[in-house]
Amino acid sequence: MENLISLVNRLQRACTALGDHGEETALPTLWDALPSIAVVGGQSSGKSSVLESVVGKDFLPRGSGIVTRRPLVLQLHRLDEGREYAEFGHLPRRKFTDFAAVRKEIADETDRETGRSTKQISTVPIYLSIYSPNVVNLTLIDLPGLTKVAVDGQPDSIVMDIENMVRSYIEKPNCIILAISPANQDLATSDAIKISREVDPKGERTFGVLTKIDLMDKGTDAVDILEGKAYRLQFPWIGVVNRSQQDINKNVDMIAARRREREYFAQTPEYKHLAHRMGSEHLGKILSKHLEAVIKSRIPGLQSLINKTVIELESELSRLGKPIATDAGVRLSIYGSIDDLNFYKSGLLIQGKLYMIMEICRTFDGIFKEHLDGVRPGGDKIYNVFDNQLPVALKRLQFDKHLAMENVRKLITEADGYQPHLIAPEQGYRRLIETALILIKGPAEAAVDAVHGVLKELVHKAINETVELKQYPSLRVEVGNAAIESLDRMKEESRKATIQLVEMENSYLTVDFFRKLPQDVEKGGNPTHSIFDRYNDSYLRRIGTTVLSYVNMVCGSLRNSIPKSIVYCQVREAKRSLVDHFFTDLGKKEGKQLGKLLDEDPAIMQRRISLAKRLELYRAAQAEIDSVAWSK
Repeated sequence: MENLISLVNRLQRACTALGDHGEETALPTLWDALPSIAVVGGQSSGKSSVLESVVGKDFLPRGSGIVTRRPLVLQLHRLDEGREYAEFGHLPRRKFTDFAAVRKEIADETDRETGRSTKQISTVPIYLSIYSPNVVNLTLIDLPGLTKVAVDGQPDSIVMDIENMVRSYIEKPNCIILAISPANQDLATSDAIKISREVDPKGERTFGVLTKIDLMDKGTDAVDILEGKAYRLQFPWIGVVNRSQQDINKNVDMIAARRREREYFAQTPEYKHLAHRMGSEHLGKILSKHLEAVIKSRIPGLQSLINKTVIELESELSRLGKPIATDAGVRLSIYGSIDDLNFYKSGLLIQGKLYMIMEICRTFDGIFKEHLDGVRPGGDKIYNVFDNQLPVALKRLQFDKHLAMENVRKLITEADGYQPHLIAPEQGYRRLIETALILIKGPAEAAVDAVHGVLKELVHKAINETVELKQYPSLRVEVGNAAIESLDRMKEESRKATIQLVEMENSYLTVDFFRKLPQDVEKGGNPTHSIFDRYNDSYLRRIGTTVLSYVNMVCGSLRNSIPKSIVYCQVREAKRSLVDHFFTDLGKKEGKQLGKLLDEDPAIMQRRISLAKRLELYRAAQAEIDSVAWSK
């Protein structure tokens, strides 16, 4: 079973190396799922002395006020034999055999994060591993002591900041709480018990440790607490007797201190019956045994979390894409010299980059076409332009107002000039038709612009949906600009062709339409009437009606032909040659220019590296936990 704690220690160290401290929000973290023991207590409760007693070494900074200003993740590793030593996570290659140097490094590393002259605290942990034949396999997290008042220039928020930090650890369901309370104070005022009760009301995760039993007033004892009568927890209370300040000043050996602790409980009448489960040695063993049991019960959950996270990491890495190759991978033996090799490799790299860029562009182009063809949404907006926007715009032209009697009279008479028409006002007809049909240019151009807008929108969508373009921001900008430039050229061609359709209708009128109209009885005019009788209201109204019918006929025809022109010049052409000009320009670029297009976004690059490291961690954890699960 000791292998289980060693396994968790290895995983925690790996998490530490990756910065996976349970602070990542995008993915679940292995650190949060690993069981650990958090040491909680008020200032001067004897918390540091308990830890040193469990380890059997003096290694923690001491002093007044807030001494522990950063969480200390302490991993104990039992050695079968050999010399004791310590290692810090931030100094992985340095072994400390002098534990006074360990104490100094803890203080120095705290100052590096919080500032030497400040009383600030920090949530960034310090990671310390101690290897010794005199310890049990255990992971303990030493947290800043809870306090009720800010002193010595500390910020007013220090009380709540420390409490929030402690809560962030002990609220996690996988955290075992080691609540340190001094016996010479009323248990009701214990900071450790108060906060532990709030997060673990049933006491299922809390171990109560009573310190300073030997400092209680004469005539009093802690039997009721140690027997669980004063405050009951699921696990029995454990009493410890730490070294006094005088012992610490005299550098009393820890082995001697443990012996005196055992003698105290064995020889004190009130505690004789409890001596078998008192003391720091028993505390270390019971915590190690409990931690093993918790780890064993958590293995199925750990396996599930790790398997799920491996899938999520692989999926996100796949979305980020692979990094561009920086080596052509050519063997020297094929070539006569280094220069030949470098020249050949340079050519391969240029070809490789060119091919990669073209493949990314083809992917983008394929996604764009899928939007047009309905595989992806968006292409239907073009149909909406033809089926809704264009007809509505044509109806708004209001030809009947343009062909009102007064406007007809004006254009007819102006067309006669000084010579009134004799049989029919042909020039007047033509002018009326031309001035009406010219109004169709507005809706026609608006349809061209509307389709252009839809195509641009689809380009932006396709760019956003092309994963590889997210990876290379320079290429993303270039491809986007090139596609929009192509659409702009196509729009101008479409505008010319569509306006030409309207102008063609103006250039040649359909004669058959007028031949089919009812002819005047007095075709050649009535000599008994004045020629100006032709301009009476009835006649002008008839001319307006005739022209309106013709214009509506032409308008109906253009309603069908304008979409054909736009599709031919814009939509079809965009499907056929959206990135052709970009490919042409691409072939003229040199290796450095191609390389700039493939300059990856540093944030994505860093994200890929981080995810790859985390995936490596989780795969290793997967293999280790699976092996333990099968062998247990």
